[in-house]
Amino acid sequence: MTQPTHSHRVLAEYTYTVPSVERGYTGQTLYVNLSDYTIAAKPVTEEMKEKFIGGRGFGLWLLWHGTRDDTKWNDPENEIVISSGPIGGITQYPGSGKSLVVTISPLTDIPIDSNVGGHFGPLLKFAGWDAIEIQGKADREVVVVIDGQKGRVTIEEAPDAPVDTHLIGEWLIRQMAEKEEDRYFMSAVSAGQGAEHTRIGCLNFAFYDRRRGAFRFKQAGRGGTGTVFRDKRIKALVVKSPPVRADSVHPADPERIARAGMRLHKEIHDYDDSQNRMRRRGTTYLVQIMSDYDLLPVHNFKYGGHPDASKINGDVWEARFTQGLPDGCWYGCTMSCSHAVDRYTVRTGPYKGQTVIVDGPEYETIAGVGSNCGIFDPDAILEINFYCDTYGIDTISFGTLTAFVMECYEAGILDKEKTGGLELRFGNADAAIELLHQMGRGEGFGKIAGQGVRFMKKYFVEHFGADPQFVQDIGMEAKGLEYSEYVSKESLAQQGGYGLTNKGPQHDEAWLIFMDMVSNLLPTFEDKAEALHYFPMFRTWFGLVGHCKLPWNDIIPPDNKYTPEPAKIPAHVQNYVDLFSGVTGKEITREDLITMSERVYNFQRVFNLRRGYGRREHDNVPYRSMGPVTVEEYESRAERYDKQLRELLGLDPTKMTTPEKLAALRKYREEQYERLKDAVYARRGWTRDGVPTLETLRRLGIDYPDVVAVVQRYL
Repeated sequence: MTQPTHSHRVLAEYTYTVPSVERGYTGQTLYVNLSDYTIAAKPVTEEMKEKFIGGRGFGLWLLWHGTRDDTKWNDPENEIVISSGPIGGITQYPGSGKSLVVTISPLTDIPIDSNVGGHFGPLLKFAGWDAIEIQGKADREVVVVIDGQKGRVTIEEAPDAPVDTHLIGEWLIRQMAEKEEDRYFMSAVSAGQGAEHTRIGCLNFAFYDRRRGAFRFKQAGRGGTGTVFRDKRIKALVVKSPPVRADSVHPADPERIARAGMRLHKEIHDYDDSQNRMRRRGTTYLVQIMSDYDLLPVHNFKYGGHPDASKINGDVWEARFTQGLPDGCWYGCTMSCSHAVDRYTVRTGPYKGQTVIVDGPEYETIAGVGSNCGIFDPDAILEINFYCDTYGIDTISFGTLTAFVMECYEAGILDKEKTGGLELRFGNADAAIELLHQMGRGEGFGKIAGQGVRFMKKYFVEHFGADPQFVQDIGMEAKGLEYSEYVSKESLAQQGGYGLTNKGPQHDEAWLIFMDMVSNLLPTFEDKAEALHYFPMFRTWFGLVGHCKLPWNDIIPPDNKYTPEPAKIPAHVQNYVDLFSGVTGKEITREDLITMSERVYNFQRVFNLRRGYGRREHDNVPYRSMGPVTVEEYESRAERYDKQLRELLGLDPTKMTTPEKLAALRKYREEQYERLKDAVYARRGWTRDGVPTLETLRRLGIDYPDVVAVVQRYL
């Protein structure tokens, strides 16, 4: 075989004619098997486009057909599928650079879908592939290179390639970019050493920042995707694309796309500074708002706010972010919310003293590794952010599991002997950072903590004598996935938004706290069920087509409040109708967006059933997400809770002890959650056990024999 310009030995090679993208699709997916070094093209059928659209849908479809009912996350048979979507990669509309990663999760044992920015998914499409499907496990460290400029895919030995992600950018430029302009249309996926030793590994998706002259990274964080990646002994996936142009997706109606883009660009220009200041501070604007509304997780979700929130709020990060640089993570995104802290000097660990770029932090990182752990030091948050990224560790899972460990320490379940000398109390940033380094090395207590909250709950009971009920109540995971960073105690709809998801408690499916708790727009169970139908389906749609949700609701037309359903931002929904129709040439309605998502959402539910999950019992949540667990928690909001006992239950709190109050409130709230399940299942067309009915499958056109066979086990 011919050798590449760099020095790695080629283990397998596949050549192809790079197809033109037509109306958003290339018509083929790339299959790579690392066990036998097979590389092949698979056709994208009309059925796939009609029923599964792209992105998350393609990922689930390919994973369904590539795995068995009992495939484990670390079996060679498990797959990683990465796909953008038909309207991903357009440059006229903000937020068009998303990719979706699908695999069987090490944390949950069910399919996880994780969305991510950066350039990989769109460039993969322009290199000729609607998705990449990776199966097998290499017998040595490898890099997979998709060269869409030359029409060549290779699997190459990579013994000298670095593992940690912040080193990958420099290595890529040195080894893979034959000329300077290659950098602009090149991307990579990587995971660091921490992904090797934990079950919370993330994937880092590179994009080249021209002004900074360096690669930056966005994360597919949830569910251990990076852990699967490193288990397959992949150091990087690399894609080179032909130059990206305004018409690279060859849309059916480019003028229609341009008109939709112009409408949103104008809104961002005119109103962003007076609304959320995304171009200046990104998602960090949420910190103070969440604290003000008792929604910011503090001390393992015990509390919803803290006086020191001002030390880590949006003002602090806006001052630290480098302004005036192009902070979009895809071409043409004028929302430009992908900020970074430049010239940060690392304080600890193997890279101490190095000056680096820290991508973010985003709200979820600040709330997770910051306030939830009682850490209100921006430098400590940056240190953790940097090492999570370069080690390939999900900041959300790290923050939530560390907060759990800290509460267990303060409750006496853990001590310094059990943690190997780490005094893991709330606010101890040094101990949290050392825990992270231990995860990176696969050593000490970090090796235990890195297996996730679900693992630790069982471990602490079996090895440290922990009370099973207590650790279950405070261990903030559901389906095995750690909670993302919002306090849901006073929003029954958000409790469902977390618990009634397919993949686990992640806010990208349903974020209903403001509608439910602040604006009181969902007073009845039927109202909540309708919201828990519409919004998860609508949000799913972004992951099918390759778009970011932030331009949908983080900038709002001034007249939106006068529309019949302002929470849906109808003007922006129409934009997405125009974009999909304009690219694909298939005329759709607003209702069609929901139907598209319903098909994939119900298919994913059946996928869970196929793997032995996906029923009512699997939609349970830890009690802390519903209400107060401890006396201290109750008494911190005693006036609120006492009022609820009087008004909702007709009880006199003055005649009750705090434990009695806790028990009464708990009984009520758990009953409310069960009633919510009933309402949501009925609205979604599922049985009382949470199983999609055959009628629902037929209505959606996914009543395939193998799908029906799975459902019939539970009917």
